[in-house]
Amino acid sequence: MRKLFPVVASLAVIFAVAACCCPTRCLAEGVEADAVFEQLKSMAGTWTGTPKGEGTEAENDAEKLGEVVHKIEVSAAGTVVMETMGPGTPHEMINMYHLDGDDLVLTHYCAGGNQPSMRLDRAHSTADNLIFDFAGGTNLDPAVDSHIHAAQIKMVGDDRIESSWTAYTKGEQVGLMTFELAKQE
Repeated sequence: MRKLFPVVASLAVIFAVAACCCPTRCLAEGVEADAVFEQLKSMAGTWTGTPKGEGTEAENDAEKLGEVVHKIEVSAAGTVVMETMGPGTPHEMINMYHLDGDDLVLTHYCAGGNQPSMRLDRAHSTADNLIFDFAGGTNLDPAVDSHIHAAQIKMVGDDRIESSWTAYTKGEQVGLMTFELAKQE
C-alpha cells in the first residue's frame, strides 16, 4: 500500500496541473470560439450560389429557390455577425452569431416563426469546418415542431463556402439544405 500511494499522489498532481493549464476551452483537435468569431467577421460581404436539398421537402425547396443570396454583416460595434439569407424575399431569414463567454452562439430567425439556438461544437469543429449543435430555442418544441437543429459551415476554397442546415420534425432529421456559395465583394 505504501508503494502505491506515491504513484497515486503523482497521478493526482499530473491531472491537477493538466486541468489548470488546459481548461475545457483548450482542445487538442478543436477551435477557440473567439478565433471562429473573428473568422466569421472576416466573411462580411455578399455571397451567391445554389442550394442543394436532401429529403423530399428540401429537394423541392432547393429546386424552387434557384440562385440564392446571403449577406453577411458585422454589427453592434463588432459584437455580432448577422447573416441574411434571401434578403428582401418572402422567405428571408436571419442568423445571428455572437460570443457568450467561451462559446459561440448561433440563433436562426426562421421564416417559420421559430428561433432555434445552436452552439459551436468546438471539440469537433476545425478552422475549415464549423459545426453548430442545437441548444434550445424559442417558439418551438423540438420534440414536435419543425425547426433547424444543426448547422455547418465548410470553407472549401478562397471565397467559397458550403453552408448546411439540418431540419428536424418530431425529433427526427427530415432534411438537409446546403448552400454552395461564392463571395461577390
